[in-house]
Amino acid sequence: MTTTEEGFASLDSYYSEARYNLRWSSVFVLPGWLRVWWQSFGDGAELYLRTVRQGDEIIGIAPLFIRDKTASLIGGADVCDYLDFVPAHGREEEFFSVLLDDLIERGVSNLDLGPLRPDSNVLNYLVAIARNRNYPVLCPEEGVSVELDLPASWDEYLALLATKQRHELKRKLRRLEEAGNVAYRCMEVSPPQVDCFMDTFLGLFALSWEEKAEFMTPRRESFFRSLAKAMAEAKLLRFGVLELNAVTVAMIMGFDYNDTMYLYNSAYDPDYRDLSVGLLSKALCIKASIERGRRKWDFLKGGEPYKYQLGGSEIPLYRCEIRIK
Repeated sequence: MTTTEEGFASLDSYYSEARYNLRWSSVFVLPGWLRVWWQSFGDGAELYLRTVRQGDEIIGIAPLFIRDKTASLIGGADVCDYLDFVPAHGREEEFFSVLLDDLIERGVSNLDLGPLRPDSNVLNYLVAIARNRNYPVLCPEEGVSVELDLPASWDEYLALLATKQRHELKRKLRRLEEAGNVAYRCMEVSPPQVDCFMDTFLGLFALSWEEKAEFMTPRRESFFRSLAKAMAEAKLLRFGVLELNAVTVAMIMGFDYNDTMYLYNSAYDPDYRDLSVGLLSKALCIKASIERGRRKWDFLKGGEPYKYQLGGSEIPLYRCEIRIK
């Protein structure tokens, strides 16, 4: 087996061809996402983007960057909810064994990987291989993510909620409908539409609360805009728009990938806070996702109360540190 240096353009071709049998487990490991993050935040680091191959067969992809002899997955916890490698199905152990040898040969002494889901390739394969080699491994829990398995209908979804939460959600929906003409759209956004939607979304984002305004630095705003364009080109970008009397009062920015709707971020006009427009924009997008036949709604990282009010269940997230030399 050999390792081959790659560019982001070649990753696009590997993603588009099913014959490679690669496990693109979430939206956060897709080529467009990796490319945009690297272009936005990769300054000062060495790109280590490698495939492990056996002849013409790709065994897996390692999307890493290196700083001070420490290799990390491309991405950052502030804008990427969980990360992973991209191995071929059934070739995970071979992939990680070859990858570790190559990293050591190139002078890497530490791996700092995360955030990681419990079902990540890192925790299910790499950790065991590292421990079998007697490498020191630490994998502390570092936060939670929240997700919801979607039923077949809206009525079944409502039945899943606790009695109090179900009654509260119905009451809030009635209050919103009584306040005026309500319109909700959860739609795919094409590349030419991105700037208009992002302008409205970021305007609401700045209004939502002070913490969000502080988060959206010029650099992160540039990342958000570039990411939206990349995901629109991949036909994965979705905006949920809640309007009251033809005024946009809440929006969500998300991604529709692999039968899962990812709630990446949200914003609302605080003048309409009493009508719970932030929460209801998410509930209505859950309804739209059910109607489109999606199987999972991923609220992503963080244990905000509304996620549990809408029926989400938490899973732990981990950070894994491995000393390999």
